[in-house]
Amino acid sequence: MEQKFCQSCGMPMATEIYGTNADGSLNEDYCMYCYKDGAFVGPADCTMEQMIDFCAQFTDEMNKHTGLNLTPEQAKEQMRQFFPHLKRWKK
Repeated sequence: MEQKFCQSCGMPMATEIYGTNADGSLNEDYCMYCYKDGAFVGPADCTMEQMIDFCAQFTDEMNKHTGLNLTPEQAKEQMRQFFPHLKRWKK
């Protein structure tokens, strides 16, 4: 099965962390941390760079789950390459 990623923050997705649509159904594009009740949560009008800065604070957690040893700056650089391909940030 192909790994799904949140189309806003890039987090690997599993059914238990899907966001929700306005009607309460699960949204398979966005995680529950980014999308709830049919709308983006947190800074809903954030830029891609602001999202990258926000996500970089979780670098240690990401390293623990991936076995990588990235610095926050290295993680940001990877996100700058990956995020433009996500649905929310595509131009």
